[in-house]
Amino acid sequence: MFEFFTQLADFLAYNLLQLDPQTHLAEAVHFFIEDTTKIFFLLTTLMLLVGFLRSWVSPEKVRQWLDGKPKLLAYFLAVTLGAITPFCSCSSIPLFIAFLSSGIPLGVTMAFLITSPMVNEVAAILFGEAIGWTFTLAYLATGMVTGMVGGALIDLLKVERWVEPFVFQATVSAIDQEELKVSMQRRFYYAWEETSDILKRVWLYVLIGVGLGAGIHGYVPQEWFIAHAGADNLFAVPLAVILAVPLYSNVTGVVPVADVLIAKGLPVGTTLAFIMSTVAISLPELVILRKVLRPQMLVLFVLYLAIAFVLVGYGFNWLF
Repeated sequence: MFEFFTQLADFLAYNLLQLDPQTHLAEAVHFFIEDTTKIFFLLTTLMLLVGFLRSWVSPEKVRQWLDGKPKLLAYFLAVTLGAITPFCSCSSIPLFIAFLSSGIPLGVTMAFLITSPMVNEVAAILFGEAIGWTFTLAYLATGMVTGMVGGALIDLLKVERWVEPFVFQATVSAIDQEELKVSMQRRFYYAWEETSDILKRVWLYVLIGVGLGAGIHGYVPQEWFIAHAGADNLFAVPLAVILAVPLYSNVTGVVPVADVLIAKGLPVGTTLAFIMSTVAISLPELVILRKVLRPQMLVLFVLYLAIAFVLVGYGFNWLF
């Protein structure tokens, strides 16, 4: 599907740089070039498309869609929107504020906020190509179910008081209120602005993630992972969740790392727990979320997701 990027990496690594294909350095450089070019192409193309389509979906329209719908359907629509919108909480927070100020229930909005960093269409395509579509569909379903259950839990506990008050008092932008008057040219302009903004936020994390994946791919032996974090290590899954907390990446940037870890012998469940924790409950992510959530909500958020990711990790290790 993406043979062009493999051929480009072949040319740059082996012809232009004259690297010996049998060396660790050549493996790492080839991996870095192929995955970097492929990810940025997908990011730009798909985000332009998603941004253009999302110009028709204002918070007020979402509220109207959800009005009178069964809660289960509302959660499903929220996590579906989360799966096709920005790649990290820093980009999702403006929509989170707009949803609550439009009158959308907190649980439904939290379902969106939980799902948005974990699931996106670029990651799905990369996972499908690198690891297989069975795993990819399971990953998508798991991320969305995690968001739905989390939203239902928030509604059950009735913890609106744990959200910063200004969030409920924010006003919807004039652009959203007058969306029907927006021309096609303006919609493409909004899509390009959103795509540019997201690329500016995530490009460094993509490079770091791909670089880390390239280093592991080229230099770390498979035996090391099997010995330290293989299926025989009962505590590998919770350890993966804990180790992810100081890190930060968007899910697109961490996919190359996941691809290499699984290829090196790390169980898929342990890898998935690490990925989801990196993008959803890392310290930088929590600092961003503190802008809109009070400490009590952050603690609940972290506890729920940490337990969910550990269960997901053990479950995927058992299934796959």
